[in-house]
Amino acid sequence: MSAAGAILGVIAARGGSKGLPNKNILPLLGKPLIQWSVEHAIECAEITRVVVSTDSTSIADVARSAGAEVPFLRPASLAGDEVGKFQVWKHALLQCEEVYGESYDCLVDLDCSNPLRDVVDISAAIEQFRESQGRGVDAVFSVCEARKNPYFNLVERDRDGALRISKKASSGVLSRQEAPQVYDHVASIYVLDPQFIRSSQHLLDGHAEGYYIDVEKRFDIDDHLDFRIVEMLMRDRIRED
Repeated sequence: MSAAGAILGVIAARGGSKGLPNKNILPLLGKPLIQWSVEHAIECAEITRVVVSTDSTSIADVARSAGAEVPFLRPASLAGDEVGKFQVWKHALLQCEEVYGESYDCLVDLDCSNPLRDVVDISAAIEQFRESQGRGVDAVFSVCEARKNPYFNLVERDRDGALRISKKASSGVLSRQEAPQVYDHVASIYVLDPQFIRSSQHLLDGHAEGYYIDVEKRFDIDDHLDFRIVEMLMRDRIRED
């Protein structure tokens, strides 16, 4: 049975985090980290099904308790450090199409490691994707203005070990304001065309555009320091509310 207009929400959460063990279920302000993203997906009116892709039974149990569906466990071959997220999306899409007998207008991935997003950001990214499909856009994902610029203050070693500017502009760049605009890829929200997922291997293989998110929402959790920063920002936000 096809669910016309359905949007599949996916939250990927593997069990083998090395930078911060058990990261995805660590308590953050009274909730397991993954629960924040599950709740965001459930609260987003456009998303019609919320699924967690994980290889961990512990994460699966927490995800179900938070209100998500876990109709499959991700195979070990898709749970290692070397596996790209695009392959996880491909697996989740095909599994959900088979398990539920549904087709989807788009897949929305919410990165488990970034609970700083707002539900309005998810809805706005979906709307941007829908409006851009007539221009052949395959994906929309969250970005923000980069703090460092490869044309001005990012350097790398040359063959002799000397540091050089990472990327040369057509003319000399003497200030950050003169440098070409670059963006940070923010691990938070991804909206993708299912056919693009099926036929491609990487997010930037197709026509991807950015959804511009506030810079204070750019932090995602990879290690203990990231966790402390995100915890502080979320606590400050709750106080303001």
